[in-house]
Amino acid sequence: MIELYVTKPNELELRHVAPLRAPRDDEVKIQLIYGGICGSDLSVFKGKLPHATYPVRPGHELLGVIVEKGENVAYDIGTRVVVLPNTYCGTCDLCVKGYTNICRNKKSLGVNVDGGFSQQFLISSKYVLPVPDGLPNERAVLIEPFAVVVHAFKKVKITKDTTVAVIGCGNEGMLAIALAHHLGAKVTAIDINTKKFDLVKKIGDIRTRSPLELQHEKFDIVFEAAGTKSAVEQAIRITNPGGDVVLIGLATEAIFPVVHIVRSELTIHGTIIYQFPDDYLQAIEYLRDPSFSIDPVVSKILPVADYQQAYKLAASGNVGKVILSFKEV
Repeated sequence: MIELYVTKPNELELRHVAPLRAPRDDEVKIQLIYGGICGSDLSVFKGKLPHATYPVRPGHELLGVIVEKGENVAYDIGTRVVVLPNTYCGTCDLCVKGYTNICRNKKSLGVNVDGGFSQQFLISSKYVLPVPDGLPNERAVLIEPFAVVVHAFKKVKITKDTTVAVIGCGNEGMLAIALAHHLGAKVTAIDINTKKFDLVKKIGDIRTRSPLELQHEKFDIVFEAAGTKSAVEQAIRITNPGGDVVLIGLATEAIFPVVHIVRSELTIHGTIIYQFPDDYLQAIEYLRDPSFSIDPVVSKILPVADYQQAYKLAASGNVGKVILSFKEV
């Protein structure tokens, strides 16, 4: 069996390992179809996530097929599924309140436990969700990262002609741009890398600006998806009085102008991952809509044998989502 492994920061290898044991109890064995490369995969590879452990198998944006199952699994063999890559205990105070996304005992696939960039992997069936037959693989693989945006959008109300700015045109930023556009908002995409703008404009009628081009313009809702100090601070500056700032990115720190926030009655929302299965199910409904322009988000699908090229391309910052294909190993 073939799998990818980060042996230590900046060392990624494709290796042969022994076949997996049979699944037990509520476990399923999944044959991987596609795995999306996420920013956190790149951070683990580069040694930039303090809570990552090594060696570790990366990969958490996973689409595959159940090929074996334990005796306590309700799903049929042959079911196409996506994976919830963040565990939850169900018993801590936060889980009991319904906040399974911030479980105190959470583990994350590909970060501090082995992920799914492997021909096959085992996982509890409580962490998988069937994919509808009519949803193509190339859209289905976006369910997990798109659920992050779906969850963030539940913090605010977007209607036709709401002015929305999205700072950062990485994968999550592009997904946010696509959803805001789909909901009828007037969308402005902001990024220091203007090479991303041609890709963003393929989504639809999206206005693009570099951070320095905004001058005194303001927006009803601002999504910060760049994850930098300057982006967070700009998000607050460019939000209309009474508006909302939604922080998706993971900036380590920023300076908040408290007087401005108070006098402008700004609402600042923190948001992390998603509620499972609700946000996944909502993501699926959007993805099933043929009018939802999201296909430009995926820039490249490469065979897993080309993992070095795939990681380099994803790390360049000049493309959308890069996906590894495990269909033909």
